[in-house]
Amino acid sequence: MFNNVGNYILGTGFNLAIALLIVRFIYYPRTRDKNYVLTFLSFNTVVYFVLGLLTSIELSIGVGFGLFALFSVLRYRADEIPIREMTYLFIVIALPVMNSALSSSGDIIKVIIANAVMVALLFILEKGWGFRFEVSKKITYENIDLITPNNRELLLNDLRKRTGLPIRFAQIGRIDFVKDTAEIKIYYEEPETYSQGR
Repeated sequence: MFNNVGNYILGTGFNLAIALLIVRFIYYPRTRDKNYVLTFLSFNTVVYFVLGLLTSIELSIGVGFGLFALFSVLRYRADEIPIREMTYLFIVIALPVMNSALSSSGDIIKVIIANAVMVALLFILEKGWGFRFEVSKKITYENIDLITPNNRELLLNDLRKRTGLPIRFAQIGRIDFVKDTAEIKIYYEEPETYSQGR
């Protein structure tokens, strides 16, 4: 797929640098979760090596999409992975497919533009510029006198006071009159200090 060893090494280094940039400087500062760092970087590197060693562009792209299908199936057989981590996993698997296909065509400008746009998009989305992100959480609430529609504002104020979160909306779920509890799903804009400290 690559004409010489020099191009192969250069392509590998570029792909790994972009993956490191995304994982270390965009994903990790937001989540502070080390659990997926190894997965993201190892998947990215291995997929690039596999695709880089194939001799046909059509075959490598087919293998790339086959890997997506395989990981989609594994997703249902493994522990549940949060949607943010699944998105990053998809991106770090898609990057080597894209980079190896574009590198083999010799169009370096397209490789740089595609990677730059991907990194910039992730950076903007993680910073929340122009977007307002709400977080939801399920809680068990014992003061069921406040779950009636007439006491909606009292319920929200009580939840805000107890959780310390800027709750904007609460959705009543299952009510257990035996235990005098209700399941409530609260929606709030995640405070910056909370998200950075996780």
